[in-house]
Amino acid sequence: MASTAASSGVINRPIITVTVMLATLMQALDTTIANVALPYMQGSLSATSDEINWVLTSYIVAAAIITPATGWLEARFGRKPLFLVSVIGFIVTSMLCGAAVSLTQIVVFRLLQGVFGAPLVPLSQSVLLDAYPQEQQGQAMAVFGLGVMLGPILGPTLGGWLTDSYSWRWVFYVNVPFGVLCALGLLLFLGRRTDRPLARRLDWFGFSTLGLGIGALQLFLDRGERLDWFASTEIRTEAALCVLGFYLFTVHTLSAREPFIDPALFRNRNFVIGIILIFVVGLVLLATLALLTPYLETLMNYPVLTAGLVLAPRGLGTMVAMVVAGQLTRYIDPRLMIATGLGITGLALYQLTGFTPDVSQGTLVRTGLIQGFGIGCVFVPLSAVAFGTLAPALRTQATGLFNLMRNIGASIGISMMSYLLVRNSATEQSALVEHITPYRQVVRDFAHQLSLASLTGRAALAQIVTQQAEAVAFIDNFKLMMIVSFLAIPLVILVQRPRRLDNKVPASD
Repeated sequence: MASTAASSGVINRPIITVTVMLATLMQALDTTIANVALPYMQGSLSATSDEINWVLTSYIVAAAIITPATGWLEARFGRKPLFLVSVIGFIVTSMLCGAAVSLTQIVVFRLLQGVFGAPLVPLSQSVLLDAYPQEQQGQAMAVFGLGVMLGPILGPTLGGWLTDSYSWRWVFYVNVPFGVLCALGLLLFLGRRTDRPLARRLDWFGFSTLGLGIGALQLFLDRGERLDWFASTEIRTEAALCVLGFYLFTVHTLSAREPFIDPALFRNRNFVIGIILIFVVGLVLLATLALLTPYLETLMNYPVLTAGLVLAPRGLGTMVAMVVAGQLTRYIDPRLMIATGLGITGLALYQLTGFTPDVSQGTLVRTGLIQGFGIGCVFVPLSAVAFGTLAPALRTQATGLFNLMRNIGASIGISMMSYLLVRNSATEQSALVEHITPYRQVVRDFAHQLSLASLTGRAALAQIVTQQAEAVAFIDNFKLMMIVSFLAIPLVILVQRPRRLDNKVPASD
């Protein structure tokens, strides 16, 4: 029987593992690395704050729409050609983004960068799953997870350092050396897949309706807060298109003879539970980062680079957990590890609910390490159980959906937390103001220190009230994510422990 490595066209496992991890890290970094550079781009390109956000939106929307098509693209053009074209296209568009001299140029180039970057993560995961026998797939997913999870965590830190030390253009140029190494590794060490699935006719209607639903959802989430949600005609239109797109896609998938997404994926219970849980992981991980960054910079007055360095140890916790989990998946029930990881994540979020603006850096680092460890404990066994019972022919399509759900979870989490932060801050501020009267003892105690009789003193008091209201709003958001993490644990009971598929998956030599 042919080896797994041979059947998947992998010539050298260690080198191809490093190669696909470079591709994963490169694409994952670009989801967050440009965020801190937006103010610098805005001045350089003479754009408004609303216009410059299209630099992020164009990339996210393009990547979200193309990601589900990765399985069909691989079947149509082959894994190696698709991988190479994607990497080379990503390098070229990264250079074009760095060289852009107008807002229109950078938005168009970022859109193309999202198109070429979309297949990188699903293809990387699929290659690793095929390259290793089932008993070693936990280790393979640990390596893959390092790139997926560390990219968004390290992105703001690296982006802040490059922008401060050089220019915002280096946020894009940094992809070039990684991309060149990745392309060389693929060209020299990734063979053509011998068990390549046959390409079916592309279901254009299914692809179009799914793309419409995903694209409208991403625009709705990305622009909703800035446009006051349903008070805006644009947001109402995007919400309607989102519902219409997903409705038509669902009906078509259930009735078409050869739908765009193979319905066999949704008949696999482990995969369905897996995409639900990875949705929660995306929501909790990136929403926490999106909250902690303004918490450190606004409430605690940390510089951008310092905030990034304080958040970086979260990635160390994730790295340690993934290495440990990759070894333990062969000996411990993965369901127990997933539940433990979610519990640890919930515990870290519980600790965040006790934060105040004078919290120490040691506490910030320790809590970040705990949460990073919890997320790492979830990702590796979750990947193993989600793909462990799937036929190899479905893996690329499955990895595309798996990563799409993680990204949608992140988008929904960030948008929801941003909205709740603004709303809760206003609510808490109104509640606090009601208690600021000359008759309360606490106001009298500080009246002399703040010089409340003067305009400056009253402004200082207003600033304190605003800061305290924001701190309470952050705590409310952390509490909500803690509840989501704990509520996800019972879903693990529905997961079936994967059996070894020796009769379906080729064994290693």
